[in-house]
Amino acid sequence: MTLRIIPTGVHAYFDYIGGIGLLAAPFVFGFFALGGAAVIIPMVLGAGLLLYSLLTNYELGIRGLKFLPMSVHLLLDFVASAFLALSPFLFGFIKQAPNAWLPHIIAGVTVIFLVLLSQTRYQPKARALA
Repeated sequence: MTLRIIPTGVHAYFDYIGGIGLLAAPFVFGFFALGGAAVIIPMVLGAGLLLYSLLTNYELGIRGLKFLPMSVHLLLDFVASAFLALSPFLFGFIKQAPNAWLPHIIAGVTVIFLVLLSQTRYQPKARALA
């Protein structure tokens, strides 16, 4: 039994912060000049995260376009995070300076924990009748 203590609304904020963070990581951590997979992977995953977050049926999805169930969103998060964490080994940039590979591993492992602790269903609150 897992302890799902992070509400979907909180997870949603982490999604948008994480997506922007992944897009910015090569610049923030100074490995943009390295190029290749080290740069492309976080940027593509960040853009993808932002896109599928907008389409997710949770608090910060776009009204009218929320067709992606939270369970599918979490599966995408898990697969993308595992790929991100393993990418330095898969693509060989683990041999570069730590600022090039350590953000990939830390972000990937952190998001895996976020997925494991996040609630799997969005439960909108009923609107009060005024």
